[in-house]
Amino acid sequence: MRLTMLGVGSSAGTPVIGCQCSTCNSPDPRNHRTRCSSILTLDNGRNILIDTGPDLRQQALREKINQVDAVLYTHTHADHLHGIDDLRAFCQRQRTQIPLYGRPDAMEHIVAKFGYAIREPSDYWDLPILSVNPVQQPFELFGATITPIPILHGRLEMYGYRLGKLAYLTDASAIPDSSLPLLEDLDVLLLDCLRYTPHYTHFSLEQSLEHAEKIGAKQTYLIHMTHEMEYQAVSKMLPPNVHVGYDGLQLDIAES
Repeated sequence: MRLTMLGVGSSAGTPVIGCQCSTCNSPDPRNHRTRCSSILTLDNGRNILIDTGPDLRQQALREKINQVDAVLYTHTHADHLHGIDDLRAFCQRQRTQIPLYGRPDAMEHIVAKFGYAIREPSDYWDLPILSVNPVQQPFELFGATITPIPILHGRLEMYGYRLGKLAYLTDASAIPDSSLPLLEDLDVLLLDCLRYTPHYTHFSLEQSLEHAEKIGAKQTYLIHMTHEMEYQAVSKMLPPNVHVGYDGLQLDIAES
């Protein structure tokens, strides 16, 4: 399968509005970060989106994404959810309902906030046509096994996900010991890394590197970064198997 990093930025994105720091003014496109999201393209051509951030339309146009078959939600903070209306374009193109998957409380939140989009297909496609599917155990989707990975985002319980040899952990401040066995034998890990200094709801660079070593994936890519994290400067600080992710980066990964 192929993973495309649609966005590796934090909630403010980079450049940050009104900021004149070196990262925000950088000509290096790897320092231009939209809000955090990725898409998985399976060998059978199905596309599974991870989160619908507010930059989804821009990301889809940039990467020429014309199809979304399902969405995995990590949690429902605005920078991971509020592009949900842009799923309308895919519903219209595909003439099909798009299923959403996530924690039961996340699905309840989506129904409460975006209930107009949770509906069955009809003759009208002027709104998103979506279904909610609460998950708490590994499940099958388009022939692939997807395993929810419970993690903590401050006091919020949320999900990362594993599919084959890939795991995706954004917005993490702690990984429970009970989740570590679900992260064994990975080829690729995408891992939260907000900034250099500690934060109560995210990993700092030091914490990210500690967890990358503990999990032991063959390759780890840092995501969900603020404008403090200049691409070249951070890259020079990393061990050989840890990399700074960037918008548009594509990785080919084994599905099993």
